[in-house]
Amino acid sequence: MSLQGRVAFVTGAGQGIGKAIALAFAKEGVYLALVARTLSEVEETATNVRDLGGQVLAVGMDVSRRQEVEATVASILAEFGRIDILVNNAAVQPPIGPLWESDPDEWVRTILINLGGVFLCCRAVVPVMIRQGGGKIINLSGGGATSARPYFSAYAASKAAVVRLTETLAQEVKEHNIQVNAIAPGPVSTRMTEQVLAAGTAAGERALGEARRTKQKGTQAQAATELAVFLASEESAGLTGRLISAVWDSWRTFPLRFQQIMNSDLYTLRRITADSSSGGRT
Repeated sequence: MSLQGRVAFVTGAGQGIGKAIALAFAKEGVYLALVARTLSEVEETATNVRDLGGQVLAVGMDVSRRQEVEATVASILAEFGRIDILVNNAAVQPPIGPLWESDPDEWVRTILINLGGVFLCCRAVVPVMIRQGGGKIINLSGGGATSARPYFSAYAASKAAVVRLTETLAQEVKEHNIQVNAIAPGPVSTRMTEQVLAAGTAAGERALGEARRTKQKGTQAQAATELAVFLASEESAGLTGRLISAVWDSWRTFPLRFQQIMNSDLYTLRRITADSSSGGRT
């Protein structure tokens, strides 16, 4: 899956899954523009990329601020001349706890970062990709995207919205040879895992148990990074508007059945019902 010489813009690249994807891209010869709110973290990732022989631009940026996003895109174009891949990974998790006890400002801030950040980055990058004749956009989904996640209402709502945004944008840009897909990374031991553990019973028994198991296993992001490389490459050409589980979906066989997938609602948000009056599906 040669990505040699392509340019990727990765948000939330200072730690966790974003950092892992950045390093995986670096090994494939991708030129990297890495951003995070904490500049020192993203500079550390940049150092790791340079150690691998990669070319990298590191920027401190808040994805929820339009001017910062647009200025960063301008800097990337000045540095590399193009943007072939956008990975929207930046996200926050709090507030954790019952909805009615959540701080309203913190709740809305989570939506602005997790969903608004994806919107702003796509809005800034898509015109660049249209002018280039194509591109790849990869959005990171998360817990709550396809089923309820109690005590994480802001995070769950934002991640479900990211998936629907992925599907919608995919249709809007399909004629421009831009593919837009979302990754469900599965359990990965990250800073968010530590936040759940710190929240204790406020996170609910299910989430707390999952976090403990993930922490104990030290679960890594390898499956998610491999899927990101696949979606960024031409091996996934034609696949768009899909939510793919890095862990549970047999995505390595997708090239053998692209037509079947794209002619169906496989790997999309959908509602299944037994109501015969609706033909079994609405």
